[in-house]
Amino acid sequence: MINIEHLIRDLNLIRKQSPLIHNITNYVVMNNTANALLAIGASPVMAHSVDEVEEMVSIASSLVINIGTLDAAWVEAMLIAGKKALQKSTPVVFDPVGAGATIYRSKVCKLIIEECKPSIIRGNASEIIALLNTEAQTKGVDSTNTSDAALNSAKALASLTNSVVVISGESDYITNGTVVETVKNGHPMMEKVTGMGCTATSIVAAFAAVNNNQLEAATHAMSVMSIAGEIAAAISKGNGSLQVNFLDTLFNIDEDMIRKNIRQ
Repeated sequence: MINIEHLIRDLNLIRKQSPLIHNITNYVVMNNTANALLAIGASPVMAHSVDEVEEMVSIASSLVINIGTLDAAWVEAMLIAGKKALQKSTPVVFDPVGAGATIYRSKVCKLIIEECKPSIIRGNASEIIALLNTEAQTKGVDSTNTSDAALNSAKALASLTNSVVVISGESDYITNGTVVETVKNGHPMMEKVTGMGCTATSIVAAFAAVNNNQLEAATHAMSVMSIAGEIAAAISKGNGSLQVNFLDTLFNIDEDMIRKNIRQ
């Protein structure tokens, strides 16, 4: 059961503290995620050079590692930043985009999990299954499985990695291996906007920056994300207008909107 009072508290803390969220993310979504973080009240920085990531993550409140557009130099930067974040007990949120699509992606995912020990792992159903089963295959960055089908894999992965695992889908599931939280809001049109999942990862990082309870932080983030998407979709004619309306809704979302729209 989602604690609405705690959710609203965390949203207000983000807007009050404007935590710096260090994103090492892909070319496709940089603009989307930066604007979403600004809309929610956080402060985004996109820094991936090996010459500065260690220094940047040292002043950040959380770190996003997103492997959407992989490159060897970026992987090196991810590992440097992730290890520094681990040393400073800074939350690391890992998005294994396309895990299982290629041998290289699966290898990088394994390396990041082992070396950086992410606090939270967020992916679609197929990606989460692939992280646990290296023989599983995904269709590029799209999920070929439902979130329900990935729940057991998510619980096992959470226990194995001592992290919180988030599955995005028709219903979002968030688990620490024992407890499972469910987010029932959202809209199918959100799947038609590129980078919406990556945006969710960055929003999770913003909530993780203000709440040390990573299970609760991830649940609150996915709730706000899904509620905003649902409200925005209701006034959108397609995926183009949804992008704009989603950002506007994130910017304006408040206690009344959350209480009115959340589905428990």
